[in-house]
Amino acid sequence: MAKYRKLGRTSSQRKALLRNQVTALLNNGKIVTTEAKAKEVRKIAEGLIALACKEKDNFEMVTVSAKVPVKDKDGKRVKEVVDGKKVTKFETVEKQIKKDLATRQHARRQMLKVLCPVVSVPTDAAGKKKGTKEVDLVAKLFDEYAPKYADRKGGYTRIVKIGQRKGDAAMEVVLELV
Repeated sequence: MAKYRKLGRTSSQRKALLRNQVTALLNNGKIVTTEAKAKEVRKIAEGLIALACKEKDNFEMVTVSAKVPVKDKDGKRVKEVVDGKKVTKFETVEKQIKKDLATRQHARRQMLKVLCPVVSVPTDAAGKKKGTKEVDLVAKLFDEYAPKYADRKGGYTRIVKIGQRKGDAAMEVVLELV
C-alpha cells in the first residue's frame, strides 16, 4: 500500500500542487478541492501547524541598538555641516527583537521548504505592483495559529463534503481550519 496518493501527476507536479494548496489553506483559512487532494493537503498542513505549536515559545527577547537617521516633519533626512561637508545626522535607538533559538530556526526553515511566497494586493491597487506586500506565512503560523491550537492535540482541519463536481463527478470538499 502506498504512503501517499499519486493524484495522477508526476512527482514534481504533485509537489507543486500540494505546496500551492497548503499555502492557500494557511493563507485563506479554507479551500475547495477534491476529496483525495484534501486528504493529502490535510497531512501536510497539520504537520506544519503541529510544528508551529511545538516551537511557539522557543525564542528569546534581545535588546539591540541601531543608528537611525534623524528625519524632519516631511520625512526627509536632517543634514548637518561637519568640516565643510553635509552629513546626515544619526541617533542611536534601542529595540527589543525576537531571536529564534536553534530548534525554532530549524522549524522555520522546514516550513519555508513547503510554503510558497504569498503577495497580498489591496483591492484599490488591483493589477498594480505598487501597494503590494509579501505575507509572512511562517510568522502567521507562529503568532496566530500556534497560540490558537496550543491546547489541541491534533485535528486542526476539517473536511466537509459539498457534493459531486458537474464536469467529472469528482467528490468536492471544503477543507478548512477548525
